Amino acid sequence: MSAAWTAVTALVALAVLVQVAVRSARGQGWDNSAMNTVVGGRDTRLAVLSVLGYVSIGAIVIVVIGCVAVALARGSVRLAVGAVVVIGGSNLTTQVLKHAVLDRPDFGLGTLNSLPSGHTTVVASSVGAALLVAPRLARPVIALAGGFATTLTGASTVVAGWHRPSDVVAALAVSLLWTAAVALVVHAAAEPVAGTFTAAIVGCGGALLVLVAIGVRPVLGWDGFVQGSLVLGAVTAATAMFVLACAAVAPAE
Repeated sequence: MSAAWTAVTALVALAVLVQVAVRSARGQGWDNSAMNTVVGGRDTRLAVLSVLGYVSIGAIVIVVIGCVAVALARGSVRLAVGAVVVIGGSNLTTQVLKHAVLDRPDFGLGTLNSLPSGHTTVVASSVGAALLVAPRLARPVIALAGGFATTLTGASTVVAGWHRPSDVVAALAVSLLWTAAVALVVHAAAEPVAGTFTAAIVGCGGALLVLVAIGVRPVLGWDGFVQGSLVLGAVTAATAMFVLACAAVAPAE
C-alpha cells in the first residue's frame, strides 16, 4: 500500500473509532466492557505500572536524539526532520484530540475522554520514526523490538484500567497517519524488507506472552477466557498491523 493510501486508511480508522467508541452508546458499552475483561493481581499491576513508568518526556527526547543521529549519520537531513515531525506531530495530535477536540457524550459510563492513549502514542510514534530513518537491514530488528514495546505498552494501559482498547488503537492510527504523511512528503520509494513481517509478529506475540507470564488473567477466570483473549488479541493484532504498515512506507534508501 502506498504512503498516501496508508495515511487515508489511518485517518478513516481514527474517524470510525471516534464515531463508534466515543459518540455511540453501544460502542461505549462495548469498549468499557472490553477494558474490564482482563486484570492482574497486586504484583502484576505493579509490574505493569513499572512498564508504563518508562514512558516519559525523557524517553521521547532520547528517541528523538537517536533517530536524528541515525538519519544524519546516513547523510539524510530530510529523514532527521521527518523523524522529529512524526514524533512531535503524533504526540501533539493525541493531546489536542484528547483534551481540546473530542468530547465524550454521557451515556452513563463517564464523560472524561481518554482517546487516544498518550502512552501508546509515545511508543508507537517512536517506532514509526525509527522505521523511517533506520537502514533497511535494521528494520526487522526495529519491527521486533517496536512491536514488543508498543504491544506491551498499549495492553498494559488496558490492564491497568487507564485506557479502553479503542484508545490504544486510536493512538496507533494517529502515529501511522503521521508516519505515512512524512513518508509521502519525503517522496522516497518504499521497498519491503525480508523478515520484517515475521519480526513484527514475533515481537507483538512475545509481549502478549510476557503479560500472561506476569499474571494478566481474564476477570472471570476460565469463563472469561474467550473475551479476554479477544481483547488482548485485538490489541496485539492492531499493533502488528501498525508496525508492518510503518515498515511498508519506509524509504527504500
